[in-house]
Amino acid sequence: MSPSPARVVVVVGGGIIGLAVADRLRADRPDADVTVLEKERAWARHQTGRNSGVIHSGLYYAPGSHKARMCRAGATSMAAFAEAEGVPYAICGKLVVATREDELPGLRRLLERGRANGLTVRELTPEQAREYEPHVRCVAALHVAETGIVDYVEVCRALARRLETGGATLSTGAELVAGHRGRGRNGATLLETTAGDIEADVVVNCAGLWSDVVARRLGHRTDVRIVPFRGEYHDLSPRAAQLVRGLVYPVPDPGFPFLGVHLTRGIDGHVHAGPNAVLALAREGYSWGTVHPREALQTLTFPGFWRLAAANWRPGGAEMARSLSRRRFAASVREILPDVGVDDLSPAPAGVRAQAMHRDGSLVDDFLIEGDDRIVHVLNAPSPAATSALEIARHVASLVRSGRDAA
Repeated sequence: MSPSPARVVVVVGGGIIGLAVADRLRADRPDADVTVLEKERAWARHQTGRNSGVIHSGLYYAPGSHKARMCRAGATSMAAFAEAEGVPYAICGKLVVATREDELPGLRRLLERGRANGLTVRELTPEQAREYEPHVRCVAALHVAETGIVDYVEVCRALARRLETGGATLSTGAELVAGHRGRGRNGATLLETTAGDIEADVVVNCAGLWSDVVARRLGHRTDVRIVPFRGEYHDLSPRAAQLVRGLVYPVPDPGFPFLGVHLTRGIDGHVHAGPNAVLALAREGYSWGTVHPREALQTLTFPGFWRLAAANWRPGGAEMARSLSRRRFAASVREILPDVGVDDLSPAPAGVRAQAMHRDGSLVDDFLIEGDDRIVHVLNAPSPAATSALEIARHVASLVRSGRDAA
């Protein structure tokens, strides 16, 4: 029997998910012709390159969910990848601190969830917490041992080097314009791109902020929409940075779908505070001055957005005020780190979270992967997707191999 012809695989999106998926598919099928399409001129320009650089432990996610399982495994596989590829990283642990008595039930729920997810979580008194972070104020805390930090842009560069060494085609400045399933030879999908047409046996959509748009261009029907939320950061001054040893998080508001402003000492030694969460008026709206009317209109006419806004108007208003006032942002930081002043904060590059939302206003809470073995769409992959990237890639590759529908 003659061997089957090499498959042509195209991955759309050059962030950490796209590069990890391409690397896994190339490893699984060394004879495949693997191409990565990225509309920017470099890798990791958006979510991957604009986050806290945290290797998450899996503390926050419902036991048994994709996020819980993939994040828990991903923390291990990401650290192993960084070690093997010479990418700087550290598993430093983190504190989650309750600064008020009314936050103690939420802290207890996190403790139970963390233990259900197999994590090493310790309850701490204020005195014990100060052994980790002497300048942090709290009434109780948790220590989570498995949390770490890494440079995800360097991870992407390492993935790109592996792909190049393995013979993959890496096309930057190449945007998918349209896709036509079955119109290529032997039933392949015909892809129209700004770099020319490609026929692909397998297509994986890892377009992040544009994943729903790319899905529609490929003829996929889905009821979810990416609604972009900007997360703004501030760098701490050298004086204030000396007050933070590692990672310090607040107890998240159970009624608000974001984690709150936290403190992160990155792999480069700098400490930043953030992010908050405000609506972005463009999918790549990294400042209030970036407004794309058509994209903003698509968000503002989406029924789900208004339902979410109505349910979260109070915390949403607080996030808006914090965005517009450095004094309010500093006040949020002082709840955890009292010795920080307004002058200790300077604006740092913001990120935009590619959050999928249903028409009823509910956020897609888990990773969402739809499609089949020929075209797979990664439609919801916000945090902790960077941590989970190698596990998401493993899952996508299993769908392509098995011929099962994505779930």
